[in-house]
Amino acid sequence: MDFYRVGDKLISEEKLYRTIEKILTLRASGLSQVEVAQKIGCDRTFISRLETLAQVRKGGSVGIIGFPLKNTKEIEEYAQKVGVDFTFLMTDKERWEYIQTRSGLELLNDVMGLITKLQDFDTVIMIGSDMRIKLAEALLGEKAVGIKIGESPIEEDIELPVSELERIITAIKGN
Repeated sequence: MDFYRVGDKLISEEKLYRTIEKILTLRASGLSQVEVAQKIGCDRTFISRLETLAQVRKGGSVGIIGFPLKNTKEIEEYAQKVGVDFTFLMTDKERWEYIQTRSGLELLNDVMGLITKLQDFDTVIMIGSDMRIKLAEALLGEKAVGIKIGESPIEEDIELPVSELERIITAIKGN
């Protein structure tokens, strides 16, 4: 256990980490900053500043689904860098392999599971054909944001400039 002498105070590093973990756990469970501050015994402004110090990304949760994309790895890396919560990206070959290796029931269950998962996000970016974007908008409503890469049917991989995705994510987050 590490201790630090600060003036006339002896600070326990372990106690500090436990307290911070408790604060974050309580906040993540839905308690307000005021409620957490009362439970911990500190000011609400301390909770706010602690969150600001550790903030990775501001704004609601974001998911991205897209196909058929040529540069899935590049898009995945960018999405991870900016804190996107979920990505489901495929090339045309991966899309067809995905479909052909599942029974009808498995495919239906996968699609239903994916739709359910996507509904949990505040915003879902759909990268695909005009038809896929319309389908996403019908299923997800205002949560869906489309990036059209062509008219349906798209039968080859399309390269989406990361700058286009960056522009959309910046607009969503308001940065």
